[in-house]
Amino acid sequence: MEETVFTSAIEGMKLMKSDHDEILTKPFLDVCKMLLPILDKFGAAMAVVKSDINGNITRLDSKYTENPTRFNYLYALVQAEVETKTAKNSSSCTNGLLWLTRAMDFLVELFRNLYQHQDWTMQQACNDSYGKTLKKWHGWIASSSFTVAIKLVPDRKKFMEVIASKGDTYADMDRFCESFAPVLAQIHKFLHSCGVDSMKAA
Repeated sequence: MEETVFTSAIEGMKLMKSDHDEILTKPFLDVCKMLLPILDKFGAAMAVVKSDINGNITRLDSKYTENPTRFNYLYALVQAEVETKTAKNSSSCTNGLLWLTRAMDFLVELFRNLYQHQDWTMQQACNDSYGKTLKKWHGWIASSSFTVAIKLVPDRKKFMEVIASKGDTYADMDRFCESFAPVLAQIHKFLHSCGVDSMKAA
């Protein structure tokens, strides 16, 4: 089967869960990292999103590296902070995971829109995805910056040409969304059960 820009992430997801259906820290972060080169293709429009994602991956990865055995499972990073009552700190791994998951929600919605609404412009796809995911967690400053950034998105046709390969890009885009969305929902459910899912940006 011919590869696409989504192939490595789709393959990476096969390694993301333990035999007991628990999300493993390193494979989860690796899949998130695999989306960064795709974000590059959006140019300046996604620079802030990419920087945010990268920063949160680095924060979680640093903590994981301190003790890979203890933090083998993703939720262990949060549980450790819930126990020490530091989970709600802005610099916590919990906060990093929350915003990383929200950013991934946005990307899944965006790719889903591109696949399901092939008549939409890139700006339509981005605005709709933003409205369904990040917008409710953004204050006026973050929301305004995002609205400006979305105006810089590339033309849809050009973007699809840039990420095209011999494989079926749209089919893999759909496959990626269908596989990753339930993982993100599982993380949100866990964060909600810990009472740490309502933090907002300025």
